[in-house]
Amino acid sequence: MKIRSLALLLLTVIFVFGCSSKDKSEKPKIAVVVSTLNNPWFVMLAESAAKNAEKLGYEAKIFDSQNNPAVESDNFENLISSGYDAILLNPTDSDGSISNVLKAKTAGIPVFCMDREINADDAATSQILSDNYSGCVSIGIEFVKELKEKGNYVEILGLVGDNNTWARSGGFHSVVDKFPNLKMVAQQSGNFDRNKAMEVLETIMQANPDIDAVFCGNDAMAMGAFQALQSAGKAYKVKIFGFDGAGDVIEKIREKKIVATGMQFPLIMAETAAKYADEYFKGRRDFPQRVPVEVELVNAANIKDY
Repeated sequence: MKIRSLALLLLTVIFVFGCSSKDKSEKPKIAVVVSTLNNPWFVMLAESAAKNAEKLGYEAKIFDSQNNPAVESDNFENLISSGYDAILLNPTDSDGSISNVLKAKTAGIPVFCMDREINADDAATSQILSDNYSGCVSIGIEFVKELKEKGNYVEILGLVGDNNTWARSGGFHSVVDKFPNLKMVAQQSGNFDRNKAMEVLETIMQANPDIDAVFCGNDAMAMGAFQALQSAGKAYKVKIFGFDGAGDVIEKIREKKIVATGMQFPLIMAETAAKYADEYFKGRRDFPQRVPVEVELVNAANIKDY
């Protein structure tokens, strides 16, 4: 009886461990979790990350967090329980996303942040980020030149819980605030959303009809601002500045309807994140916590290059 019991116990142990461990011949799975797929820029980031992962020989799936930390949390719970091996993350919130990244870390899953950062140095394996502050210093310099150092302007911010919002705003103001004749008459969040930015600017213009410029924290909002100004018959009177390098804004710069944007490089961020996941699977652990990716100013002077 003892031999039979011992044999049954051994078979049980083999069965449990065999079912719970990943087959070594099975390809690692990479989850691409993005803040929203309601913005073409993030669609590009997500699809590029997934394609790069697949090129490296891995299975990849995109998860949409719908700009909602609770949805992002559900995504993480799902992919952890589903046995994903790495996460390429575009966070919804600089603080709110930390707990999700730590859950993955506890489960032994590396997380590589793309474009947006989280406010922690001990959670993500690495964060690949646009140099938002420096990019918007360049926007600020262009802004001052275009307005000849005077005028009333509006700033439309991105998501208030996103570090990119404040890095961009901070870089812009580090230049513009040195010129006392440039007056910000309103500052409001447009949540990085085109329709929201259009509504925000329409409301602001009711109280401030005579504005000279609008600085928007991303290109989706710059397009929303353009729509609001076009509807008010002011599209050619008010100078618009964006940030991202989105295709529709590049065309508007070519048409001289938008002044400038900061060109980000989502393909580089996505490729780097996928490459880092590949290197992690192969044993690398010495990743830099933050990897800055340069932003380029795009305006009428260099639009032919884009």
